Amino acid sequence: MFSKDLVLQQAIDSIRLQSASIAAIEGFINDDFAAAINVVYQSKGRLVISGIGKSAIIAQKIVATLNSTGTAALYMHAADAIHGDLGMIQQDDVVMIISKSGESPEIKLLLPLVKNFDNTVIALCGNEQSYLATNANIFLNCSVEKEACPNNLAPTTSTTAQMVMGDAMAVCLLSLKGFTEKDFARYHPGGNLGKRMYLRVQDLIKLNEIPKVKTESTIREIIVEISGKRLGATAVLDEQENILGIITDGDIRRMLQLHSDVDPLRAKDIYSAKPKCIEASELAVQALELMRDNDITQLLVTKDGNYAGMLHLHDLVREGII
Repeated sequence: MFSKDLVLQQAIDSIRLQSASIAAIEGFINDDFAAAINVVYQSKGRLVISGIGKSAIIAQKIVATLNSTGTAALYMHAADAIHGDLGMIQQDDVVMIISKSGESPEIKLLLPLVKNFDNTVIALCGNEQSYLATNANIFLNCSVEKEACPNNLAPTTSTTAQMVMGDAMAVCLLSLKGFTEKDFARYHPGGNLGKRMYLRVQDLIKLNEIPKVKTESTIREIIVEISGKRLGATAVLDEQENILGIITDGDIRRMLQLHSDVDPLRAKDIYSAKPKCIEASELAVQALELMRDNDITQLLVTKDGNYAGMLHLHDLVREGII
């Protein structure tokens, strides 16, 4: 029978149990951990990580984290390894095998095969008396007292501990390698951070129209240009295509409030001089800073000093820069 109070309490108990277990593995950060980090850091090869069952899933996550933070890593399923995937291990690679019990049949079969290749083996294991722990070159202890599962069976706390230990390794390695925010962006070009680090203004305005009018353009021509190009503004250019100013839809509204007869007015009468401009080669994030500093939503874009288009705040929003 469903009981909201019971469900909430079980969830809280699970979180508290796992939190306590993760705090406890701090005691396993010792000389063996430092040795493991040094072996991987000094290696000329990759870190090949293997496991079976839930540990195999954790292995994939750790591999993903390492690759994204500058440490080359490969995932190798323990069962597939003994059916051909051992071929992915190269001479200079370090191999890390993850297991809670350290006694799985696949692990017992895999370990001596890897050691025959003379590769250094790191065991990330929750049983320090196990076959894996006692036969690996380096043992990283991630034992937990109890699973969050009420039956103490389903891997919960143990897999969390494995993941945290893997994250700790990744953090240490990226620090040793001097891995920076720019490096992270280089490996994550599709993410928002990556875009902030490499996306340029010229990349954002490729599909935009290029609104422009001359100094003698009528109010009607200006409104048609702003509405048709859908960027909320237009540049005002002289006969040599040099930028003189900008007219925004806000300028149009203010002009209509001030003048009952707008037919005699021309672009030269209402434009704002010295508009904010940005070079097409500048980073998009710099355009955002310029907009914020000046409380504006459009920037005129130049290329080698010539008018090249317009950037709107919506372009930055669309690409996730904001």
